[in-house]
Amino acid sequence: MTVHLVGAGPGDPELLTIKAARLLASADVVVHDRLVANEILESIPPWSEVIDVGKDPNGDRVVQADINALLIDRGLRHDTVVRLKGGDPFVFGRGGEEIRVLEAAGIAVEVVPGISSSIAGPAAAGIPVTHRDMSSAFTVVTAHQDPATDHSLDWESLAKLGSTLVVLMGAQRAAAVRNRLLLAGMAPDTPVSVVVSATTKDQRVERLQLTELGDSPVPNPAVIVIGDVAAFPSTSADLVRAATA
Repeated sequence: MTVHLVGAGPGDPELLTIKAARLLASADVVVHDRLVANEILESIPPWSEVIDVGKDPNGDRVVQADINALLIDRGLRHDTVVRLKGGDPFVFGRGGEEIRVLEAAGIAVEVVPGISSSIAGPAAAGIPVTHRDMSSAFTVVTAHQDPATDHSLDWESLAKLGSTLVVLMGAQRAAAVRNRLLLAGMAPDTPVSVVVSATTKDQRVERLQLTELGDSPVPNPAVIVIGDVAAFPSTSADLVRAATA
């Protein structure tokens, strides 16, 4: 009996790994998040139990404790359980929390990495998160930080890094991210790209300056790229959109 923590990738079903597809084809139970593509869910065999535990930011939310209990219950009763997460299980996917709970219950766990939207989102828009003339590093943060945590983000340090900043889960808090970075000293004209529905047929890219971020509603899901590379000129985004249409 094994629970597999599987990354579903950034959205395009063709970016699902071969191993992830093989596990889904043989799964007794699939417990999935909200942002997993419908095409991936439709590939699950009809005999599998499919359970949606997606956390809708504007609606009902399944608390993590209930997800943990569900995984333990199914993990003790079935040979192959797939915990399917958008992107990668260990990039703001709470995979680290779930693996500890499952192992404490005596259940074997396997992690199957997935392509994170933190990299795939910018790439699909033709934005290199690193470029030897613009940025030699990139930092990935979440704007949806647990308010109970003691590990608050150091926005002043982030503003002064001079490298690429990639913000996930920032659609509803875009204005707050802007305000924190401006207050910390980041230049108001810092380039920003907002990649919406990255790698899917609905992908679009909005390019603006930091001072404009959050003035208009940011659609969800979105990857926010902040830094010089966000102004990188590219035609490859059109090619990616055409390929996924």
